[in-house]
Amino acid sequence: MSGLTHFDAQGNAVMVDVSAKATTERTATAKGRVVMAPETLAAITGGAIKKGDALAVAQLAGIMAAKRTSELIPLCHPLPLASVKVALTPNAAEHAVEIEATVKTAGQTGVEMEALTAVSVAALTLYDMVKAIDRGLRIEAVRLTHKAGGKSGTYEAA
Repeated sequence: MSGLTHFDAQGNAVMVDVSAKATTERTATAKGRVVMAPETLAAITGGAIKKGDALAVAQLAGIMAAKRTSELIPLCHPLPLASVKVALTPNAAEHAVEIEATVKTAGQTGVEMEALTAVSVAALTLYDMVKAIDRGLRIEAVRLTHKAGGKSGTYEAA
C-alpha cells in the first residue's frame, strides 16, 4: 500500500494527519457534463421543466454538496470553504450542459474532492430534474482540471 496516503502500514483505512502541513491558499476546479436529447436541452433552456429551473436547482445542489463533501466521502477532512462557484452552461452544438465547479480554501489540505463532488451532485440533480422526459441522459467526463496550492503545487489537466 506504499504511496497511498489513506492506508496505514497494515492496510487499514486512515484519515491523513495534516496537522504538520502549512496552511496555504488552495483552489481546485472540476468539470463534467450531462448529454441529452436536443429536445431536452431546449426544454431546459426554454424554462419548460415542470419541476422548475433545472439549471438553478442543479447549481445550488452543487454548491451545497461541496460544503458537505466530508459527510459523503469517508476520509475527507471537513474544510472551511472560502468560495464555491458552480456554473452550468448549455452547449447546443453537443446537446449537453457543461458543468464547472471551482472551490477555494485556506487550509492544510486541498479541495479537489469538494470540486469533484460539486460537479457530480450538480450533474445528478440535473439528471433528476429532467429524467421524466429523457431516459437517455448521460453524465460524462467528470474530472479534475486544475489544482493549485499546497506542497504538490499546481496541476493543469491536458
